[in-house]
Amino acid sequence: MSGPDRPAGAPEDPRDDEVQALPPEEPAAAEHPPEQPTEEPAEQPVEQPAAAAPAPRPRRRRQSLVAASLIAVLTVLLGFAIAVQVRSTDTGEALEGVREEDLIGILDDLDAREDRLRAQIADQRAALRELSDTDSRAAAALADASERADALAVLNGTVPAEGPGLVITIRDPEGQVRVADLLDAVQELRGAGAETMQIDGVRVGVSTAVTGTPGDLRVDGRPVTAPYEVVVIGSAQDLRTAMSIPGGVVDRVGRQGGSVDIEQRDRVVVDALRSLDEPQYAQPDTGD
Repeated sequence: MSGPDRPAGAPEDPRDDEVQALPPEEPAAAEHPPEQPTEEPAEQPVEQPAAAAPAPRPRRRRQSLVAASLIAVLTVLLGFAIAVQVRSTDTGEALEGVREEDLIGILDDLDAREDRLRAQIADQRAALRELSDTDSRAAAALADASERADALAVLNGTVPAEGPGLVITIRDPEGQVRVADLLDAVQELRGAGAETMQIDGVRVGVSTAVTGTPGDLRVDGRPVTAPYEVVVIGSAQDLRTAMSIPGGVVDRVGRQGGSVDIEQRDRVVVDALRSLDEPQYAQPDTGD
């Protein structure tokens, strides 16, 4: 040991050599720590995976976000389905949380809609009734027109007719029956309600004319001969009474040497037809 602590002239202590020899060993002690890394490799394999782990974290984060999004969408859809189901099955519960003002508005809307629907139903029923009435009126008008056409056809002599009436036979052995006698017979029968008639197979119509001379009479231009047969449809009793009145056709023909036979029947047939006269001057009045 050399230093101020040792007295001057003191003999060297052999231990000084040992002490002096120690400093060279200190580097060995100082060099020993580099050997410590031999202990660290046991810990490094554990710490290295932990240091490498942060690399895949972004991928896992994206997968987590996608999964979370899918779960959120499914949750929303499930909630919507539940809400629709609840609303469709239990409207009363859905309205429990609605304010009184909103409920009043909803009721007003429902009342207005009900009124509109009732009005539409009433309109449809009215239209149906109108169509039914129109059809009924049309059917009634058609039936009435058909009946009128049949009646006019009978009166005009364009169709055959049958019914109760009389068969009158006017005998004229001396040929003294005049045009006036046949015309009087036709007029008296019409006045008594005769609907249609024919004389010797000639249909008597509105414009029927009797012409000629006694013994050579013509009805609408067609010659007729005695005995003259008159077939007439109508009330048989009224027609018979009209022909038998005093001073009538029966009396006049009797005074001229002839006779009149009247036969009442429940059914007689007037089957002679005449063509419909076409008016030359008269036209229907259309009101224009």
